[in-house]
Amino acid sequence: MKPPKYQTLEETAACLNNGGVAVIPTDTVYGLAAHPRFPQAVKRLYELKGRDLIKPIALLVSDSRRLTGKARELAARYWPGALTIVQDGEGYRMPDDPLTLELIAQCGGSLRVTSANLSGQSPALTPQTELKADAVLDGGPSKLGVPSTVVSVDGERVTVLRQGALKLEECL
Repeated sequence: MKPPKYQTLEETAACLNNGGVAVIPTDTVYGLAAHPRFPQAVKRLYELKGRDLIKPIALLVSDSRRLTGKARELAARYWPGALTIVQDGEGYRMPDDPLTLELIAQCGGSLRVTSANLSGQSPALTPQTELKADAVLDGGPSKLGVPSTVVSVDGERVTVLRQGALKLEECL
């Protein structure tokens, strides 16, 4: 496999802000990102990954303003960090990675991001992936190397959907 051509933060942001798809670092594993304003780019995420279209793709965000109630309380406690919070059918996460947070900010505050691997395969821990993205931002090896914990919040009820980097007992 030919090594990827790495872009700068600014080049990666420009790519995403123009409808491209990029491999980006996060605090957990490498992600495949698209700007939510470009439905065709989000569709490419599904195609490149081989992901079922009924499986949602979370938003990486720069703040918790979209969350309310118990979800916002969890965000205040665990963000930035390895916790994805699903509220009203939408998943949100603020990664604990300054480079990624700056990229998200340069893209208007949110990006659709899924792990940068083929569905069912091990997550990418480096920017080298078989997925053919338009840009690759190298942030070094993943810090945690484990996907985020995913919880669903319905009122005051918190349900763990996927155990990940953040331990279950720490979330509740």
